[in-house]
Amino acid sequence: MKIDLAQYLKERYEERNVIKSDPGPVITISRLTGCPGKKVSQRLTELLNQRCLELNRKDNWKWIGKELFVEAAKELDLEPEVVEEILTHKRNIIDQILSSQTRKFYKNDITVRKTLGEVIRSMANDGHVVILGRGGVSITRDIYRSLHISLQAPIEWRVKIISEKENISRDEALKYITEMDKNRSQYRHFFEAKTNKPIEFDINFNCETLCVEDIAQAIFKIAETKKLI
Repeated sequence: MKIDLAQYLKERYEERNVIKSDPGPVITISRLTGCPGKKVSQRLTELLNQRCLELNRKDNWKWIGKELFVEAAKELDLEPEVVEEILTHKRNIIDQILSSQTRKFYKNDITVRKTLGEVIRSMANDGHVVILGRGGVSITRDIYRSLHISLQAPIEWRVKIISEKENISRDEALKYITEMDKNRSQYRHFFEAKTNKPIEFDINFNCETLCVEDIAQAIFKIAETKKLI
């Protein structure tokens, strides 16, 4: 039997209101295109779990990125690839019209984003999660036990990284970065508009001058100071 994710989230939300009055801890990581968000998230999660093990705690931190597409897709009866296209603004109005005619249960862009937001919020409330992108900072900013990180770097450095990684020209890399940064900003602002609060990060890291280990260790120390561990 297919799980009704919307009903599941509703029930979990009601349970949290009774049992868990202190949501989190949660760490969100936002990054400009070309910055090593996945590597930082993975390394940070390793450090967090290592400390929990040293303290004999059963808490198990996990990091979440594109996997959220799958959860949203299950609820919306859509293929994960379709959800990703909508969230990254790759679908145009022609695609939407064709989809509405060919799919029995067509869901619009706003429904997809709202559902993904509910999944992110649910996981953040349960706690011990590192959320990479997906508007995490806007969705969880009001959680007291939270930490919000931004990974940045000069445009020329990011162009070089993308150009080498994707084996494309400098101009192609610049175009790709410009488009992706715009899409990610629009997605964050979609959730920001619902809270009427500006997007604010606790810490900004320069990925050109700091390696993955430096950044992960620094976030880990700050998380310790804030008693998120």
